[in-house]
This record gives sequence, C-alpha cells and structure tokens, in this order.
Amino acid sequence: MKTTIAERLCALRNEMAQAGIYATIVPQADPHMSEYLAAHWQARRWLSGFTGSAGDLVVTADKAYLWTDSRYFLQAAQQLAGTDIELMKDGLPGTPSIDDFLAASVPSGKTVGINGMMFSTMRAGSLRAKLNIHGIELATGFDPIDRIWADRPALPDAKIFIHDAKYAGLETSKKISDIISTLPSQQASSMFVSALDEIAWTLNIRSNDVTYNPVATAFLYIAPDNGSVLFIDPAKLTDETTAYLASQGIKTMTYTAVMTFLADLPADAKVLIEPNRTAEAVDTALAGRSVHGTSPIAEMKACKNAVQIAGIKAAMQRDGVALVHSFMEIERRVAAEDGISELDIADILRRNRSAQPLFFDESFGTIAGYAAHGAIVHYEANETSSSPLHSKGLLLVDSGAQYLDGTTDITRTIALGEPTADERRDFTLVMKGHIAMAKMIFPEGTNGAQIDVIARRFLWENGLSYLHGTGHGVGHFLNVHEGPQKVALNLSKFPFKPGMLTSNEPGLYRTDVHGIRCENLVLCVEAMTTEFGKFYGFETVTLFPFDLRLFDTAIMTDDEIEWVNNYHTHVRETLSPSLDGGALKWLTDKTRTLKR
Repeated sequence: MKTTIAERLCALRNEMAQAGIYATIVPQADPHMSEYLAAHWQARRWLSGFTGSAGDLVVTADKAYLWTDSRYFLQAAQQLAGTDIELMKDGLPGTPSIDDFLAASVPSGKTVGINGMMFSTMRAGSLRAKLNIHGIELATGFDPIDRIWADRPALPDAKIFIHDAKYAGLETSKKISDIISTLPSQQASSMFVSALDEIAWTLNIRSNDVTYNPVATAFLYIAPDNGSVLFIDPAKLTDETTAYLASQGIKTMTYTAVMTFLADLPADAKVLIEPNRTAEAVDTALAGRSVHGTSPIAEMKACKNAVQIAGIKAAMQRDGVALVHSFMEIERRVAAEDGISELDIADILRRNRSAQPLFFDESFGTIAGYAAHGAIVHYEANETSSSPLHSKGLLLVDSGAQYLDGTTDITRTIALGEPTADERRDFTLVMKGHIAMAKMIFPEGTNGAQIDVIARRFLWENGLSYLHGTGHGVGHFLNVHEGPQKVALNLSKFPFKPGMLTSNEPGLYRTDVHGIRCENLVLCVEAMTTEFGKFYGFETVTLFPFDLRLFDTAIMTDDEIEWVNNYHTHVRETLSPSLDGGALKWLTDKTRTLKR
C-alpha cells in the first residue's frame, strides 16, 4: 500500500509514543556502516523522500529534521519541499550537530531511541555521553521500521562469486594470514569485520547486493587455526563458493546467527573491532570481549598490489575508449538538436562501457548536470527533472564503471557551445588546482588535509571555494568510495602510501548558473629518496582529454600548459591503438597542443 511521507512519520510517531521515546534518529545506515545501502535498509529515504546517499532524519512528537552535507543542499531542499521536514545544512556555521541539537531540545528525563544495529559503537558512545550530561537517556533497542514499512524490500539474496586471484593478486588464505599476524600488536587474538568491502576484499568474493558496489551482505569473524567464520544467508552460496571458502579455511554460518555466536565466545576472547565501522549492538553482544582498534584490512586493501595496478591501468584504457565513443555521440547529438537530454547521457555511457571486455556494472549512478543542474553536486536526473541539452552552456558528467580488473571514476566538464569568458575562467581556476595536486611531490607521512590546500589555492586566491572533499580512495573492483585515505579539509590521520588509488576532483559551483568539476584518478607512487627521506607523488591513470576550449591560457603558467599537453599526449598515445576512423580523428583533435 502506497503511503505519504506524512502518513509514514505519523506511524513512526505512534511507535515512539508506545515505547516512551521522545525523539529518534533514523540514519542513512545499515548494520555494516555502509555508505551505499541495499534497498532493505533505505529507511531514511522511505520516511523522508530524500534520496541522497548521506543524511540522517531526526523525528520528535511534532517536528522532523533532515541533516545532510553540502553535496545535497540543493537536492534536499527540492525533495523536502511540501513536507514538514526541515532541512539542516550540516557543516555550516550556525547548524548544530544532531547530538548538540538533541541535547538542547530534549527535556531532561526523556529518552532518545535508536536502533543499535544502525549506529556504530563510536557514534552511539559519543551520543550517549552528550545526552547523559543533560539527563537524557539513550535507548539502543528501538527498531520500529519492520512494523511500519509494510512493503519493505527483503534482505539481499544475490549469489556470491569468486574474484579470481589473477585479478586480485593475492589468495584469500594469504590475506587471512597477513591479517592475523597484525592482531597481537593491538592486543587482540581474533577480529570481527562488519564492513562489506573489507569482507569482499579479504575473501576474494563479490556479489551485487548493493547497487554499483559489488559486495555481499555478510559478517566475518577472523581467527587463527581455521577458526574463521563467514555469516551469510545460505541462499547466497553455491556448491562452488562453499567449496572455495572451505578450501581457504573459512566456515559458514547463517547471517542471523552472528549475535548468538559473538555472545557465546569464551569470556577471555579478545576480538578486535573498529568502533566507527562496527554496530553498537555488536559491541554490546561481545560484552567486554571487544578490543577497539584500527582494522588492518583497510590499509591492506587501499595499497594496491602489482597485479591490481596492472588491472587498473588496463581498465582505464578500455574505459577511455568507451568514453571517446560516448562523448563523440553526445557532441553529435547536441549539434543535431535531436532532443538529447541529461537522462540520455547515462544510457550512452552504459552502452559503450558494457561493450568493453570485463565490464560488470557502473560504479555509481551517472551524474549528468547541464547548466544550472551542474551546480547540484550529486544531481541525478529523473523523468521530471531531466533537462534537454542545447548548443550552449556547460555539461558536467561524473561517471564510472566496475570492471573485473578495476574500478573507474571520472568527471569531465565540457562546453556545448562557444564558452564564455566567465566559464573559461572558472574552469581554468579549477584545473589549476587539479594540475597542482597531480604534480605534487610530498614527503612520506603526508596526509590528505595537507594536499587539499594545494588543490584549493587558486580558487581561494579569487575568493572562491567548494564544500566537498577533493579526493576519496577508490577500490579495486569494489566500492568507488573507500578509505582510509582522503583529500579533504578535515584532518586525516592516515598518510598517503604507494599503491593508494585516489580521486583528484576540485570543483566550483555557482547556484543557478553552472557547476564545474575536473576528476582523474591518481596512484600514489614513489618519487625519490634523499637525505631527507622518502618522497611520493601521483601518477594519473585516468585516460580521457579535458575540453581544450575551456582553458584560459592567459591565467596559466607555462608549466601548467605543459602538463595539459603532456597528459593529452599520453592519452592519445595510449588510446589510439584501440581506435580507428572517426574515433581516432576525434581523439587526435581533442588532444591537440594547447597554446597561448
């Protein structure tokens, strides 16, 4: 039965009243602390109507609030219009955090209710501490969603499959051994893993439980002496995958058996968990057996091995070929004024990418924002919003693919007509930051906050900025967003290391005018060793030209122009053997020498 947002919130409030809950938080989360969720766990989306990938809903007896970050300010304002849900612009001065808001607005003696499977133990702990100061109780067993969401999607049941070591580069048994060898340094003897991408990487398994992210819904307990257990729905296994897991020393139990298993562990067990990626309810079930620490898997997964790096470069080459054919078609259809729209962009890209060997899926929903829509950072066109493209203005296209040997993520901003001076200046200021990051040489131990400043410098000098991060880690045939490294203003404790694959994507967004983002993926590599230590740099691995018409060479240095020309030469030389005819001619023109 289809219900309205108001009816859904009313049903939630009825449950709150019966349970004695004054306020509740419905987060964008699942029991695995995932960024992208299977449909079963999209409760916040269902309750609010807001479809962005980040944001939490707070509901009281008579009010509702949606916190989300700058990527979604415009989208959230549009999607919440007509509801009684108030948008809270997270990260802006004057916007309180959810914890501070609840501490200030919930009366002393009242209770805030959450589902402890949807909150990390770190987040639940900080919320509890904040509320307790004000005499407010936190109840972690409030889980009304099943009762009010009548047509809630079932748990994902896609089969798992083996990600061959010829792509992964390491056997599962070796990874398990390496993980176990790190545990004593954190005073642990075993480890519990909730993060789906870490489980997929460790076991060399993949699935399609989550759109665009080839992961399987499961929990993993890692222990020595063949004591490791994968908790997974038996319907997801085949004879082949069951035999494979057994051959790697992995037992299987049902997905729902995990809490009982943890509660029954020996009293002296020391189980490593990462508190920001493990549910509060899991920590509670461990009942004092948990050791809070850092997952060794995150860094192992982030530093790609030689086999993975070779695969990434091969995937980038095939992706570049698909992009050439896609952007040729976009340009041709725009020029012909044949009615091409933003929605068509995703279809064109998917068609050309799916023709490439080893293609599995897109790596995220294509963002194709024309003119003012480009200023909506994570805009996704639908039948209602999709704008027709015309021979003027800017088109921002952010897209990517999952190949068995690598994950791609690229953004290009192109002019659909003769660009204006303002468009060229904005684009060039963004590209100056992109080039500065691409060219960086930095000492061992450098983290993303130090790099981020370099990418923003030229915008800042002109009184401009952007609110999203400059770079995120990228998985290997895994999640397009991964850690631990990132390039962002907020401090990161994780330094860059060779083998880390990261995006380089500064941007600039003028509301109701245009959006510009220029993104390549870069690989951290060794640059030199001197008496001052090791120095690293970035190797750009994405292969596709930038729009030469948008460069304002008057504000570029000779070194910046040289970087563009060298990059375009590399793109042309790498992609040309896979192109012929009109496609080769198109690429040759798009990579011609940039001159003053």
